[in-house]
Amino acid sequence: MPFSEILICLGVGILGGVIAALCGVGGGVVMVPAFVLFLALPQKQAVATSLAIIIPTALMATTQNARSGLVNWKIVAVTAISASVFAYFGSGWLKSMSNETLTRIFGTVLVVFGLRMLLIGKA
Repeated sequence: MPFSEILICLGVGILGGVIAALCGVGGGVVMVPAFVLFLALPQKQAVATSLAIIIPTALMATTQNARSGLVNWKIVAVTAISASVFAYFGSGWLKSMSNETLTRIFGTVLVVFGLRMLLIGKA
């Protein structure tokens, strides 16, 4: 891996880690677009790579948040089961989608949720 790519990966990791810890959205919002734009990864590979990074990132942030009493473990238990099962199926669908379709879905989700948060914005 060239040194310039290592620097890009470090920068994306730093930004993604901070945004993930603060907003819970580091992979999808920061890493996937950065991998596509700066490292020229295809959308599918950017998504798959970002998902692999979520595990250590989430473990570190969860450790800190749990120590602070911020994690609702009942919600975690129920949501993690359903999310894990459907993530398995979603990964299968990822293989059959074109990069263009996946990019459109990704962009639409970001815009819809982003607008909702900006316009309705309950904290």
